[in-house]
Amino acid sequence: MSIRPYRDIQRRKCRKIYIGKVPVGGDAPITVQSMTNTVTSDVQTTIAQVKALEQAGADIVRVSCPDQDSALALKEIVRHATAPIVADIHFHYKRAIEAAESGAACLRINPGNIGSPARVREVIKAAKDHGCSMRIGVNAGSLERDLLERYGEPCPEALVESALNHAKILEDNDFFEFKISCKASDVFLAVAAYQQLAEACDYPLHLGITEAGGLRSGTVKSSIGLGMLLWSGIGDTIRISLSADPVEEVKAGFEILKSLNLRRRGVTVISCPSCARQQFEVIKTVERLEERLAHITTPLTVSVIGCVVNGPGEARETDIGFTGGGNGTHQVYINGLTDHRLKDANIVDHLVELVEKKAAEVEARRGAPKPAPTPV
Repeated sequence: MSIRPYRDIQRRKCRKIYIGKVPVGGDAPITVQSMTNTVTSDVQTTIAQVKALEQAGADIVRVSCPDQDSALALKEIVRHATAPIVADIHFHYKRAIEAAESGAACLRINPGNIGSPARVREVIKAAKDHGCSMRIGVNAGSLERDLLERYGEPCPEALVESALNHAKILEDNDFFEFKISCKASDVFLAVAAYQQLAEACDYPLHLGITEAGGLRSGTVKSSIGLGMLLWSGIGDTIRISLSADPVEEVKAGFEILKSLNLRRRGVTVISCPSCARQQFEVIKTVERLEERLAHITTPLTVSVIGCVVNGPGEARETDIGFTGGGNGTHQVYINGLTDHRLKDANIVDHLVELVEKKAAEVEARRGAPKPAPTPV
């Protein structure tokens, strides 16, 4: 469906870098990231989780490298991964060098925290030699002591100053292939810091509300913070930090981008909350429908409305529409037009079949493989 001008978001202009072959910033689509929570040196378990994240749509996957075994394990992990792998490094410069040599596409590192200028130069040389970009990752929970003493507490100005200090170290060493994040668990602090950082530099920004919480609370919290920033054009790559299965982070990330018309992946289901007017069990139908359509990656819209009050209007705006009618007979819409009627018995099966057919048609026009049918 067409996007109206009032829905357009003018994204902040910034440099473009590459995480492996994935562009970040500039005119590139906003990417969705997550992070494994396995022990990285347990290679097979980590590979399995990377694959699960890739299947969910993750563009970039980060893994932690707290020790030498983990950094060296990246070589095998990278070999099996499709998404570029970001090595999460905190203090030890040798881990960064080992990760670069093992094939990491990006190093998450704060250059000011890894020791002497000579050590910083060694890491930068390894990054250049192996085609690694970097992410400067500032966090309100781990600000430098001198900044905390000067500002008294984590604040937007302290986060931004930390980020720019680290950026200057890379710039002074003729390294510019980096993005920046300045995360906080407080929504207001994070948003204000990102707004100031967006004004202060032209590097790509990685967005996140860190330690956001559990699946429901963390998704809501992240949606509010990231939604404000993305709506104002700030942000080039995102991670939803949840105390949940990392796959849920990817799903939540795409839902946020879909809701802002910034990027679409899979089926967007538009459904009513149900009420006494409903002519079929809306909640149960939508729950089963979303589960059965999870394998579809083609961007499509499906409206499922319990009665005729809003149903026809929503159906006009979606690829496939379904509206409850009287006597157990309901109306199906295709491309906004009435198409046929349907009895109660097979609502979910029928809608899944229609969506799969529509997805196959769209992908055929693109020249892509036909999506596999969903298991019943």
